[in-house]
Amino acid sequence: QVQLVESGGGLAQAGGSLRLSCAASGRTFSSYAMGWFRQAPGKEREFVARISRSGVRTYYADSVKGRFTISRDNAKNTVYLHMNSLKPEDTAVYYCAADVNPFSSQVADEYAYWGQGTQVTVSS
Repeated sequence: QVQLVESGGGLAQAGGSLRLSCAASGRTFSSYAMGWFRQAPGKEREFVARISRSGVRTYYADSVKGRFTISRDNAKNTVYLHMNSLKPEDTAVYYCAADVNPFSSQVADEYAYWGQGTQVTVSS
């Protein structure tokens, strides 16, 4: 089992940047692929990015490709989401999640563990 705690959210202007962090408890962090999802008010939770257990493979939603970068530091039990060129439509609660399945998934239900979320608000 793993517990996840996100941080780094806040208010940014359009075109600005933020870095989200997700700290994981436990000694088996490197056993999980990690993902970031987001949920805007009145909308369903959507996939943002995913990184493999080793960090070699990354996957992105088309809406953030080229602007967001997911990375991880297994020695620090932390996964990051670097967000650049932010847009007002990026406003949402951002969640990190852990997936015990090594095969790529963009489906929220496939992820076993979730953090509590961190709010990102982008003003125009």
